[in-house]
Amino acid sequence: MTGFRMVRLRALWRLAPATALLSWIAPAFAEDARDWQLGMQAAATPVREHIDALNDELLVIITVITLFVMGLLLYVIVRFNAKRHPVPSKTTHNTILEVLWTVVPVLILVIIAIPSFKLLYFMDKNPHPQMTLKVTGHQWYWSYEYPDQGDIGFDSNILPDDQAAKNGQPRLLAVDNPVVVPLGTVVRLLITGTDVIHSWYVPAAGVQEYAVVGRINESWMQFDRLGTFYGQCNQICGLNHPFMPIQINVVSQNDFNKWVDDKKKSAAREGAGTVTLAAAAAR
Repeated sequence: MTGFRMVRLRALWRLAPATALLSWIAPAFAEDARDWQLGMQAAATPVREHIDALNDELLVIITVITLFVMGLLLYVIVRFNAKRHPVPSKTTHNTILEVLWTVVPVLILVIIAIPSFKLLYFMDKNPHPQMTLKVTGHQWYWSYEYPDQGDIGFDSNILPDDQAAKNGQPRLLAVDNPVVVPLGTVVRLLITGTDVIHSWYVPAAGVQEYAVVGRINESWMQFDRLGTFYGQCNQICGLNHPFMPIQINVVSQNDFNKWVDDKKKSAAREGAGTVTLAAAAAR
């Protein structure tokens, strides 16, 4: 028995470096979805950080429960096997045990419920938004409006595979007109739809909100680091459901202001062109 334990200890010791390496590369591979990814995408907003914290808490709770149940099973297997107890016990009731296996699960559920309700309240809305982004789901693309920036609006469609590859962007995730938001800004999200139910889902932001016809659902996000973050519609919404991705570019406040100015100038040029064409047609 001692020799067997020593062999197992040596094997675990050899696996330790590999385990440490995997735990180190897991966060590196979690920036966006990748092949053979270990772990979830890294949090980029306070909402997602709270979600990860609750996930870790639940992992500890379920691990303790699993180990406890496994220990009870092993104890029963060893202590009450047929060889040691050829005549089984006739006990049918035990008041203390019945009270314990009723009260303890209730207490566990209460322990889980309290942080869950707090998280749901935290995710619902932010009382101090600094800008608003309206999201509209269509079959099969997204439209975005910036009511605080002069009603800037545009459609966002998936990039073809060849163009995404040419730009060095991920397939099925890159879009022609990405969402642009400033770093550290509390963004209120107003999400609706025009046809069927869609779902605006960005894992790194911790946002997943349904786009329902005739209804505006609200959420929020506040990115704490620069970068490009991707998401997708995760509500099966029809034929081209997997081809309506979400791309968010998080930039500095100065770069965001420049982007807004460029969008306004572009809209003005397009409006002037439309007026010119209308005037020519009238003549």
